[in-house]
Amino acid sequence: MVLELLLALQVGTHVYDRVILGGRVMDPASGLDAVRNIGLTDGKIAVITSDRIAGRDTIDARGLVVAPGFIDLHSHAQTPETYRLQALDGVTTALELELGTADVPAWYREREAGERINYGVSVGHIKVRMAVMHDAGTWMPVGDGAYRPATDLQIAEIAALIEAGLRDGAVDIGAGFPYTPAATREELLAVFRVAARTKTPVHVHIRPGSDGLKEVLALAAETGAPLHVVHINSSALAETPQMLAMISAARARGQDVTTEAYPYTAGMTEIQSATIQDTYKSAPEARLAEIEWPLTGERLNRESFERYTRIGGPIVIHTNTEEMATAAISSPLTIVASDAYWQNGTGHPRTTGTFAKVLGHYVRETHALSLMTAVSKMTLMPAQRLEARVPAMRQKGRLQVGADADITIFDAGSVIDRSTYREPALAPVGIRHVIVNGVSVVTNGQAVEGVAPGRAVRAPGQ
Repeated sequence: MVLELLLALQVGTHVYDRVILGGRVMDPASGLDAVRNIGLTDGKIAVITSDRIAGRDTIDARGLVVAPGFIDLHSHAQTPETYRLQALDGVTTALELELGTADVPAWYREREAGERINYGVSVGHIKVRMAVMHDAGTWMPVGDGAYRPATDLQIAEIAALIEAGLRDGAVDIGAGFPYTPAATREELLAVFRVAARTKTPVHVHIRPGSDGLKEVLALAAETGAPLHVVHINSSALAETPQMLAMISAARARGQDVTTEAYPYTAGMTEIQSATIQDTYKSAPEARLAEIEWPLTGERLNRESFERYTRIGGPIVIHTNTEEMATAAISSPLTIVASDAYWQNGTGHPRTTGTFAKVLGHYVRETHALSLMTAVSKMTLMPAQRLEARVPAMRQKGRLQVGADADITIFDAGSVIDRSTYREPALAPVGIRHVIVNGVSVVTNGQAVEGVAPGRAVRAPGQ
């Protein structure tokens, strides 16, 4: 490779910053699926060609798949530690679009010195409501933010703060109805009216089951707001096929609605959150056994549920089946998104294994998806969901000349997740190289330390 570079310099051939040679290049936007060479310059894709090219740095991708970098629309893992974990799973852009933040400028300021991967946030109804209602919770509401109805003045303040967050560049609006059970329909309508007026998608954690989906589809239909239903498999459980059919029917009626899924049968959330307390506080012992305390692996009973509720922390909830997870992941409607969750070293294996598991299990092992379809669900589809509000997303999720050089290179024959509920930080295998804005953050399956090429994903100011 050094000799080729010297020869190119001698004869005046263009030399790229970096080249990726001989990989199986897969671009869902154009349908390209062929062996090609890629040249990168100034953090962008400069050329995709079957001709020989030279670069100052070379990645040999022979026998590997070269895909757009994976875009995670639903990541609560927004720290340097978790950006590193997600990069090892092929993620080049991680976005916190459900819970969000109440202070958009401050959230971006905390990361402006640079991060390993690209990052972005919504203005979150949960977080704004917590601020307006002076809730004492740190992660989720535990007091008035969850359990007290807002007055008309407080509803107006919530709507105004959400609109201010959008002006400050929030990617979209986040919401989680089970975490704010006291929010009235009038309050939720006020949020959706802001979304409709600004043409901003609302990323919603709906209440469980088909009634929860009917509720949010009605809010979106009444206001004309764009809607994204988060983790459909987690909210639908045994009703997953029916609820996917409901979303398909809404789309056929002309509603702008999309959805996502993660490839695991258990969820994770905070034990003190309203959704857990409302569901399990008076539940029978057999129902409490659905909950696992991840630090010990124990399934809970009445005594341990009450004890850990006083302590607080994340729990694993075993409520789904592999059949329903497969139905969600294989649906043409769903984007792949991790719902990555991590608190003080405790987290869900989806934080570190979502994308590798889809590629390894659902593509290679069970053939539930074609490789191109899976890549599209991880790259093009999430980019398209956001690009009307965030035009910069038109340069992501694609391997095309002029696109951002966010690239994931993996071995389709070996890629698989390894993380478990007991060891959630285990990195997958088969994710060989990850490039963010032209800079390697993973090389030969190992994290590159001391790099921070990630940039803010942010809507234009209004």
